[in-house]
Amino acid sequence: MRKLVGRSVFRRALLGAAATMAGAAGAMAQTLTMGVGSPISSLDPHYHQLRSNGEIAQSIFDTLTRTDAQARIHPGMAESWRAMGTEGWELRLREGIRFHDGTAFTADDVAFTLERIPTVTGPGASYSGLIRPVSRVEVVDDRTIRLYTTGPSPLLPTYLSQVVMLSRKIHAGAATADFNSGRVAIGTGPFRLVSYTNNDRIVLARNEQYWGAKPHWAEVGYRIITNDTARTAALLAGDVDFIDQVPTSDIGRMRRDSRFRVAETTSLRTMYLTLDGVRAPPVPALASSTGAALDRNPLADLRVRRALSLAIDRRMIQERVMEGSALATGQFMPPGSFSHMPDFPVPTADPQAARRLLAEAGYPQGFSLTLASSNDRYMNDARVVQAVGQMWTRIGIRTTIEAQPYATFIGRASRREAPANLLSWGNSTGEVSVLLNSVLRTVSRERGHGSSNRIQYSNPALDELIGQAEVELDDGKREALLRRATRLVLEDYPIVPLYLQNAIWAMRSSVTYEARSDERNDPATVRPAR
Repeated sequence: MRKLVGRSVFRRALLGAAATMAGAAGAMAQTLTMGVGSPISSLDPHYHQLRSNGEIAQSIFDTLTRTDAQARIHPGMAESWRAMGTEGWELRLREGIRFHDGTAFTADDVAFTLERIPTVTGPGASYSGLIRPVSRVEVVDDRTIRLYTTGPSPLLPTYLSQVVMLSRKIHAGAATADFNSGRVAIGTGPFRLVSYTNNDRIVLARNEQYWGAKPHWAEVGYRIITNDTARTAALLAGDVDFIDQVPTSDIGRMRRDSRFRVAETTSLRTMYLTLDGVRAPPVPALASSTGAALDRNPLADLRVRRALSLAIDRRMIQERVMEGSALATGQFMPPGSFSHMPDFPVPTADPQAARRLLAEAGYPQGFSLTLASSNDRYMNDARVVQAVGQMWTRIGIRTTIEAQPYATFIGRASRREAPANLLSWGNSTGEVSVLLNSVLRTVSRERGHGSSNRIQYSNPALDELIGQAEVELDDGKREALLRRATRLVLEDYPIVPLYLQNAIWAMRSSVTYEARSDERNDPATVRPAR
């Protein structure tokens, strides 16, 4: 009898162990670990208009409207919106949305958010540019808000897809440091913040009371791995389930390995060079061919800027440096997108014509300059500037390359410490107007213009076209104005587009993700593969 009891107890123990293991496996299946290449600068969702900041913000917080993988607009916290003629927009909020602490979301929180944004100062592009058309806010009731604008503002609902909402009750008086400490990192989004270690990792937990579709994952580990090799190694070793910014040299191997899947699309991110022709001499890191100081800035001459563009073989960069994971371009938007110019082909490299232009401008022996970039922010960023430097050197421009970690580089770029920089803009709204306003419009902090205009470029004709486009309600007319503005600035060469970077992810074969043209890592839409 004791023998039978022993067998029964042993069997029950085995069943209990199996159940425990199954439970553990189930828990593991509910955890997603992501390895991402771009650090974030703050958990304050209004501190810095940066793609990596925005994707974390939109996991913890939420927006009135949202965009899908093709940058098309959809309802978010606002279930509907309507134009009030040319006066502005009325938005109707969803019922029952609450912040993670149970505080109800109301129209007054929208008003508070729009009040707060202009008061937040960060290191780069500001969210003020996205709400600049709004002149007055009217809270009609808890679920209805009217945003009055200085004139027609056809793109305001699109701009609002980038602006996360806060709570007056929770966030009034909160400083950026209060978000970074986690004290007020309380939103309405699909995940709650569990912990944040700067430049290392973020842990998120599913918001079980989320108003929208519930994420599959109970917990998300968001590991910041800026080194390309280390990020790929973490996926291969099983330390992470999902990585972004897959090194171009690893894509083929990932595609051939049945343990993994790759998601890829042409992104809305334009990689471009700035040519600081505005700065008066002496210009830092710019000298004659012998190293002597120059009494004038060569980049102020249109012929020199055009020569630097003509020296660049964009298709070679696409095929050899980016290994096919980019689209060579001479403009800001990809084919098929709103405001793309079909009659503006990729410029053909012409070193001989470039040398002639330099000679005409008075620089037959060329000159020397420094080209700066990050070395850990964008795919192959350091390799790209090395290639460009070699092309410029061949036409007589002795080019010194300085590639540094992004945190160091972006500060130097903002201080204009190098005459040429490799920079980038993600056109996440699906058209070119935000880039034109932020990167190239004459700087005006009060109006939200030129927040990322690091070379202080100013062109009144361009400003006029941008202003006309932003109040034009007819899509066809607005697109024509944006194309005219784009052509005008491209023919002046203050910045030189090189390519549109592909957005690339790799992941375990057991999960799947729809590649997004805005490059966003969205853990709420990573799903188990069927």
